[in-house]
Amino acid sequence: MSAGARFWVMIVVLLGAATGLPLFWHGEVVPSTRPLATFPLVVGALQGRDLPLEDWELQVVRVDDYLSRVYSGPGAPPLYLYIGYYSSQRAGQTLHTPRNCLPGSGWQPVTAAELKLRLPSGQHAPANFYVVEKGLDRQVVLYWYQAHGRVVANEYRAKFYTVLDAIRLNRTDAALVKINTPILRGEAEARERAVAFATQLLNELDHYLPR
Repeated sequence: MSAGARFWVMIVVLLGAATGLPLFWHGEVVPSTRPLATFPLVVGALQGRDLPLEDWELQVVRVDDYLSRVYSGPGAPPLYLYIGYYSSQRAGQTLHTPRNCLPGSGWQPVTAAELKLRLPSGQHAPANFYVVEKGLDRQVVLYWYQAHGRVVANEYRAKFYTVLDAIRLNRTDAALVKINTPILRGEAEARERAVAFATQLLNELDHYLPR
């Protein structure tokens, strides 16, 4: 697809997100789920500890439910997990993209790519992969968007599915899942550790996010 065609596709998606959602709103009925706070504190050999968001952070992200936690194990660098869940995206609540939030927090991207995560079904799902740095600190960041059993990396594709599901299902609920970990033993090791953790998460997340 040419750059011009991609531009117009993006415009259509954004216009649909801006105008289509209120048009098809008849009151959303979202299946009940377990609170994210009940997500397992133990994942594999890692033990989790909650890191609650500050009030000002909650005012910015405007989530309906969230999980902010650090997982660590003996001799292993920590893995930070954030899940922000929105039961509806019709009233100004929209998924925040780390692509914009990371530079706003002082983290500058060094590497950006897309990789595949293995789903419990044996299929693969896309995720965004970043290496970011702030001063002498470097981190690996993985994130994706998840809704109704669907895992999406591209934010514009996620918006497209939001509009499509609003029309088909009368639902706009979705979640952002983000993992970050410091690079202490090399980029390859940090990436492998983050991907392994993400794979373990995908085995559990369907129990906590509505399908």
